[in-house]
Amino acid sequence: MIFFCSNVNFRPNVVAGAKHFVGDGGIEGGVNEHNTLETYYDLFQIHMCPYLYSLEKDEHGFKGFIISDWEGIDRITSPGSNYSYSVSSSINAGMDMVMVPFKFENYISNLIELVNSGQISMSIIDDAIRRILRVKFIVGFFKHPKTDRSLLGMVGNPVKIAREAVRKSLVLLKNRNGGEKPLLPLNKNTQKILVAGTHADNLGYQCGGWTISWAGNNGSMTVNKNLITQKSCVNLICLYHT
Repeated sequence: MIFFCSNVNFRPNVVAGAKHFVGDGGIEGGVNEHNTLETYYDLFQIHMCPYLYSLEKDEHGFKGFIISDWEGIDRITSPGSNYSYSVSSSINAGMDMVMVPFKFENYISNLIELVNSGQISMSIIDDAIRRILRVKFIVGFFKHPKTDRSLLGMVGNPVKIAREAVRKSLVLLKNRNGGEKPLLPLNKNTQKILVAGTHADNLGYQCGGWTISWAGNNGSMTVNKNLITQKSCVNLICLYHT
């Protein structure tokens, strides 16, 4: 993770990270969390350049810290097959902070055992702690551990902001050209619009990932859904599941 500080009321308070790590853009077949199969030369020249690696700590004086992805180290070996190796290989490779959302007791016990057995040196642990604490001190975390509630007024109405974000993030997939009358903007006198396709009345598909659940779900993800489907139309809008 690399970080920068942004001043609000002259107080540094933002830690930002660059993700994902080396090779994520070269995964086989474009499959999420898949393997990157490259020569070391190609890995270094193509994928490593934009990111930070252990050499950054030694050669370039990187003062931030590196954090794993959500359950990232679990993917080093098949889930549950050799978790101890997953922990040791990631920490020894320079991982400073590990994102363990659920089975953190298992992670802690494995890490302690690996340190006690000498498979992970205390110097690596000390370096990770030093990096994490350095960033927290720089951004003033220990002086101001909580957010400044007086700044809530700067945010505005969260419902209105969410609606504006949805309106501005909609993507036009096709508009007629070559002499044809454009489909959009829709005629203001249009009385009925058919919304068709697998996404038409599916809140889970429309929300996508990182809303209610991690990768998104099929169907109703929350009780307060607000989707309208008409049975007849003047113009047709299709939302396809890709």
